[in-house]
Amino acid sequence: MSQTVSDVLVSRGLVTSDQVAAAEATAGSEGSTVLAVLVRQGAVSKKDVVRATVEAAGFDYVEVMDVPVDPQAVALLTGDQARKYGVVPLGFDDDVLRVVADSQTAVNWQVREDLQAITRHPVRFSCSLRKEIDARINQLYRAEAELGSLVRDMLEEEEAIDILAPVAASSDAPLVRYVNLLLTQAISDNASDIHVEPTEDNIRIRFRIDGVLKEMAPAPKEIQSAVISRLKIMSDMDIAERRKPQDGRLTVNSGGRKIDLRVSCLPTVWGEKIVMRILDNSAATMALPDLGFSPENLARWRRAYERPYGMLVVSGPTGSGKSTTLYATLHSVARPEVNIVTVEDPVEYRIPGINQIQVNPKAGLTFAAALRSILRADPDIILIGEIRDAETAQIAIESALTGHLVLTTLHTNDAPSVITRLVEMGTEPYLVASAMQCATGQRLARRLCMRCRRAVELSGAELAAVNFELPPGVTPTFFEPVGCSHCAGTGYSGRLGMHEVMTMTEEIGAMAVRHASSEEVAREAIRQGMRTLRQDGWLKVAQGLTTIEEVLRVVA
Repeated sequence: MSQTVSDVLVSRGLVTSDQVAAAEATAGSEGSTVLAVLVRQGAVSKKDVVRATVEAAGFDYVEVMDVPVDPQAVALLTGDQARKYGVVPLGFDDDVLRVVADSQTAVNWQVREDLQAITRHPVRFSCSLRKEIDARINQLYRAEAELGSLVRDMLEEEEAIDILAPVAASSDAPLVRYVNLLLTQAISDNASDIHVEPTEDNIRIRFRIDGVLKEMAPAPKEIQSAVISRLKIMSDMDIAERRKPQDGRLTVNSGGRKIDLRVSCLPTVWGEKIVMRILDNSAATMALPDLGFSPENLARWRRAYERPYGMLVVSGPTGSGKSTTLYATLHSVARPEVNIVTVEDPVEYRIPGINQIQVNPKAGLTFAAALRSILRADPDIILIGEIRDAETAQIAIESALTGHLVLTTLHTNDAPSVITRLVEMGTEPYLVASAMQCATGQRLARRLCMRCRRAVELSGAELAAVNFELPPGVTPTFFEPVGCSHCAGTGYSGRLGMHEVMTMTEEIGAMAVRHASSEEVAREAIRQGMRTLRQDGWLKVAQGLTTIEEVLRVVA
């Protein structure tokens, strides 16, 4: 190797010779590598190190998500082959096939030999990040064509349409491959839910991606019984019971990760509908700053959960990220000297070191019954998945008043409505005022794709039409979605939270005792500095993170 990676970093001006020398000294004393020290110190990013490593090895580095590809080159490999070898075919230089792989694959002579035998072309490697290679493969080799082929195979094999066929189906059976491919495609598309909906004429397939349902290729009505039965068997449901709703759970392996799916089956007029919630455990390990909290809101929330006791409530509609916020808060307070117990229905994410209880009403294990038992198990922090009834609310508040930190969720439209909702449930207002420390309302909006967003000028009239309020001290920069290969042409990639954090004060507590309306509570909270959901959304718009249309879509 003519140059070391450190030499390449210095030649590109990313680090200085003095920084490399200091890192070498630190690495020697720690027993680590120079590159690991430079990354940890923030001198360079991991991506810079990979690029430098590739260049030092004599390969070109390619931004594989942005580079155009030749469809004829892509057609030389199947999706399974591209995933097996971890390569993206780019195009041709004369007769030489250019492919992108990670640095380890690029120096693997066996991969080179295999690719040349499959494609019948000499192969030249460029390099990129493995994560981006996998994402590009999923874009180029989508499952629609293969799904259509499997549907045709099932229609030709009558036994695959039999309701009992999934029981004896092998892993190579068209039905099994169809269902597995459907799940794999949804996971690779970062979908949060899969809807399998029987209609009069076919099976409607929809993925919820970044909070918006997206239509996929439908399946013919003839395979409805087989597909539904296969999913029910995988989820440990009773395939003979078609008249009652059922719930189940299944686990799949995708890209080396174990992904849990929570499955719900509902009888409809055209047959049973299956909805699968994809529970990626990486969401359970997210930190609070990653959730979109503004510095002011995060400081308010942190002051609340760092107290030794009291009740903290996260409110919002279904799918607004309440559970993720609770889990991120748990990670912030979890320590070996603290006993944490959760009561959930269902347990969405398994977290090591935390005692998690699954509610089971059939066995008499309700939220209230579990909470009564928990209080005898010496807890310090209690997480209640959701307050659904007066008894659960009463025990949660009593727990907060007796020295426990209680984290929970409630279905209300905003943070001030939490107080009135708890009072409406039958809880004494003075207990709510004494126990509650903080309430947070939240929504999730789609985040603009940072690769293709485009700056746009908005007139004063356009801003006035939506009552846009410019956050103090912020110079707005407005962007609009464009669409690129990285975001599948939508202009958005991922989601971010919008929050309003209301701290319980003496004034708000007094309003709760006198049964003030949620509007009155909101006005007082705003006077004390609370930023509303819409105001927090306007801040995200002014920072170029999302759009006015997205804020208006999720906030009333």
